[in-house]
Amino acid sequence: MEIHRIPLDQALASLRADRGGLATAEAERRLAEFGPNEVERARREPGWHRLGKEFVHFFALILWVAAALAFVVGWKDPGGGMAGMGWAILGVILINGLFSFWQEARAERAIQALERLLPDRIKVLRDGAVAVLPARLLVPGDVVLLEAGDRVPADGRILEAFSAQVSAATLTGESVPVARLASEASEADPVHATNLLLAGTTLTEGEARLVVYATGMRTQLGRIAQLTQADRGQASPLQREIARVSRFIAAFATGLGVLFFLLGRQLHLTVWQDLIFAIGIIVANVPEGLLPTVTLALAMAAQRMAKRDALVRRLPAVEALGEATVICTDKTGTLTLNRMEVVQAWLDGSWIPARDLRAGGYEAFFRTAAHAHSLKRRQGTETAVREAWLGDPMEVALVACAVEAGLRDAEPERLDCLPFDAVRRRLSVVHPAPGGGRRLLTKGAPEFLLPLCSRAWMGGQAVPLDEPLRGRIRQALESAADRGLRVMAFASRDLPEGCLRERLEEDLTFTGLAALEDPPRPEVAGAVRTCRAARIRILMVTGDHPRTAEAIARQIGLVEGPEVRVITGEALRKLTDIELQLALDHPELVFARLDPDQKTRIVLALQRKGEVVAVTGDGVNDAPALKAADIGVAMGRSGTDVAREASDLVLADDNFASIVAAVEEGRAVFDNLRKFLTYHMTSNCAELLPFIAFVALGVPLPLTVLQILIIDLGTDQLPALALGAERPEAGIMDRPPRGRRAPLLTARVFLRAYGTLGLFEALAGLAAFFTTLWIGGWTWGQALDLSHPLALQASAACLSGIIAGQMVAVFLCRSEERSLFAGRLRPGRLLLVGLLTEALVLLAINRGPGLLSGLAIPPRAWLAMLPWLAGMVVAEEVRKALVRRLPASG
Repeated sequence: MEIHRIPLDQALASLRADRGGLATAEAERRLAEFGPNEVERARREPGWHRLGKEFVHFFALILWVAAALAFVVGWKDPGGGMAGMGWAILGVILINGLFSFWQEARAERAIQALERLLPDRIKVLRDGAVAVLPARLLVPGDVVLLEAGDRVPADGRILEAFSAQVSAATLTGESVPVARLASEASEADPVHATNLLLAGTTLTEGEARLVVYATGMRTQLGRIAQLTQADRGQASPLQREIARVSRFIAAFATGLGVLFFLLGRQLHLTVWQDLIFAIGIIVANVPEGLLPTVTLALAMAAQRMAKRDALVRRLPAVEALGEATVICTDKTGTLTLNRMEVVQAWLDGSWIPARDLRAGGYEAFFRTAAHAHSLKRRQGTETAVREAWLGDPMEVALVACAVEAGLRDAEPERLDCLPFDAVRRRLSVVHPAPGGGRRLLTKGAPEFLLPLCSRAWMGGQAVPLDEPLRGRIRQALESAADRGLRVMAFASRDLPEGCLRERLEEDLTFTGLAALEDPPRPEVAGAVRTCRAARIRILMVTGDHPRTAEAIARQIGLVEGPEVRVITGEALRKLTDIELQLALDHPELVFARLDPDQKTRIVLALQRKGEVVAVTGDGVNDAPALKAADIGVAMGRSGTDVAREASDLVLADDNFASIVAAVEEGRAVFDNLRKFLTYHMTSNCAELLPFIAFVALGVPLPLTVLQILIIDLGTDQLPALALGAERPEAGIMDRPPRGRRAPLLTARVFLRAYGTLGLFEALAGLAAFFTTLWIGGWTWGQALDLSHPLALQASAACLSGIIAGQMVAVFLCRSEERSLFAGRLRPGRLLLVGLLTEALVLLAINRGPGLLSGLAIPPRAWLAMLPWLAGMVVAEEVRKALVRRLPASG
């Protein structure tokens, strides 16, 4: 049953309640039946279960297997160093798992924020008397008493209302308070029904008495909580891609390990030699540092974004925003200032911009704007006009307009007041007239005020308000409505002696119209243009009036053509999912008057079309869509706690333009992830080829387990991280977004790492390795134990060649297409630290106390590396030139 659509007496009967409230015993019975009036929390997995999952995903499992094999071999051969390899792998698993759990364990606080919207204690009728009770004890059938400033504790049907106005922005997105009254029935939806008050909204003016019909999770606020809980957030595109890459690399590494184990059996290696060989192949190809490096790179990008007023709450959101193809944005407080302003006034038959308004000659109009209100002045010292008053933002804007136009009248004594209500749609105040007597000042909705006017103030005098003049006023109202402006009409009257109160609002003189708007943020239009250049579509998805939404969309350049389609919530309810997806293809589209679940429906429809969706918002009504989106962006200043807690990213300055900066950083993150993934795989290839040479050529083992650890967890990490911290490349916002299905690891990346960079890096190491052996007198086929000085010296030379190749490769990996000699920015601090680390490792290898080698590497071994390092640069420059000339999608 829709309780707002039936007569009031029938509504009371359906609740088995009356205007005097419930008896205490009946209220206790209902509390036991319906439960407390509070937002419930969805059950979550136990913490131990969520922690355990971090150690059994596919990437972790392959590392567990590698660690187990290393321990087995280490137990059989204690001097081989395999036990150290096993412990190192376990350390990587532990660090990855704990860090991921910590990210997951950042408790979801959206529901707690919803709870804070409900008042702690409320006035309720029990046993025919007023009682003050905790809001959680409310039950259906209770009668609640509210006054200005109170938050509504539950959904209720209004029994009585006196000048009641409610701020429903948290539920509807509308910035202007709306009137509520005790009407018999309303055909609107519950969120906009004038005879209902809903939980989480605030009574800004007047008083109201309501009978509760829904509490807790059954309220509109509870429905939003359910929607927020229902979607706990999908894995981000980056998380899904990292999982895919991890599975591929793990499968690739395992397959190679098994293949080379079988090859070793054919070459008659011992079982333990074969196992060492297989484990080396697996570990060489599994980039153990990939996941920590990804996390740290995202964290560094988040720090850069914080400097640009975009605060990251969930690290994967950093990159996800860079993939966004559609931004669904709220209007109020996001695209607009969430502050009413007078933009023009209709005086003497024409619209005058607010900046040109002067009080001289229009004193009656501006006195009405300044003094006909229900505002309350703040206590304390003098402040700016807008900060000096408490109440309806529209009335504050009118007072500010009068002051800015030059009106300097002191606030007069108020003799009488006919307050605004939803039936009369106007407000009147009576003040002493300057020359004696009384003067009436009235403002209100034009359609309700103009019929009471018989004259109009034109050209400095009152003239008859005849039909031609009324027609001109109607034209002025239509032009303002086309712009989505909210219009107030003004009138005044000098009251005759003895005028009865019920006849005060008669024979009025129309003095003008004021057109107000919640203006767009000045920087938004430029941000919209930047998004267009970046091929990111922006959809306005708001709870505000359709005409207002379209007008703001035109002002900021969101829509431009004549064929704009505005879809309201009522129209959206009639569309099937297929029809909605087809409607989303319309190039000039605006959504207005939407319910919270409808915003979520739009997000899901876009995702089914393959879009990566970002949603911006600031109200409770935005929370479900913020959760369902690939990335939710909340406003930090004007946004509610609910919106911020449901989001992935918070704009500290409430500036829509900050999204553009965040998108640029996000796009750079994906590019950078490819760079350091390429760098990681290059090192993996360089580790792999020496093991293949060990088996296929029958040479001494070029790399030891310890040396692989030096590469994977030492020299590889800082340069790779530095690539993840690279600044965005020029022109990054001039290309289209990659979209949801863009892979991180492509054939181009794989071939570049294994076919060019890694191949030359490995050849540089092997060249140094063989040169050292030959200088030391080694002959082909001669067996050398790993502890032999020449074997140690040769393996140190191989390691040195690979590290030298890493130092060259990190510069080549800074761009996938741009030449190394094209004037790139100088290396960042982290890259310099990484290079210094590699240089210190090289120094330790060649001048250390024998920990990494036994003897210094001969100079001829260094010379043997140089042709291959130069060949790496030449091959990369040729490849980049071909890519620039024949760009490929992958």
